[in-house]
Amino acid sequence: MTMSMAPHLSGTPGDRGFHNRARGPFNAWFFTTFDRYINFITRRHKAHAFGGIRPGHIVELGPGVGANFAFIPPGSRLLAVEPNGAMHETLTSRADALGLDLELIESPAEALPFADSSVDEVICSLVLCTVDDPRAAIAEVLRVLRPGGTFRFVEHVASHPASPRRWAQAAIARPWSWLFEGCRLCRDTGHLVEHAGFSRTEVNRHRFRQSIFFPVNLAISGRATK
Repeated sequence: MTMSMAPHLSGTPGDRGFHNRARGPFNAWFFTTFDRYINFITRRHKAHAFGGIRPGHIVELGPGVGANFAFIPPGSRLLAVEPNGAMHETLTSRADALGLDLELIESPAEALPFADSSVDEVICSLVLCTVDDPRAAIAEVLRVLRPGGTFRFVEHVASHPASPRRWAQAAIARPWSWLFEGCRLCRDTGHLVEHAGFSRTEVNRHRFRQSIFFPVNLAISGRATK
């Protein structure tokens, strides 16, 4: 496959990330330490959502420390939108070790610095829970994707309002959000994707089995095509 023309960066990345004192390094440590375990409990859902990505210009929202690098095909250009500066050293060193063509971008997901219809794929996992305005972030994904391009996602979501899990989510929502840099436990991300205006949307609802993280075990995964 011939790689399409590179997306135009509108604006200057950098100086737009965040450095939340101890929380940024804590989250970098957490996702580095639990990287294999999180990939283990999400493996089936990631394989379905991210399987079959073709080489091209791929945006990953919140790549963290590179948990999804295994799904990026050779010959791709990965535009890594990661505003947490504490993640950058591990992220870039892993990309270098794999020979991955990576460009690190600190912009928020709600303001992607790419031209309209300029990228082939957008992926994210366990990220849309943390953005301030997920509706705006998904609208940005739709804007920057080329016609026929795919948005691929694996995200934890709110449980049923009457379930014990939802009560637990509500009970710890504020301290959890503070510790994990804005992570909202009670967000209905699936509804937002389904109503974002994609031409075709597949949203699968399931539970992360064998997971010790009870508040974030309910999840969605799937693909949405522009």
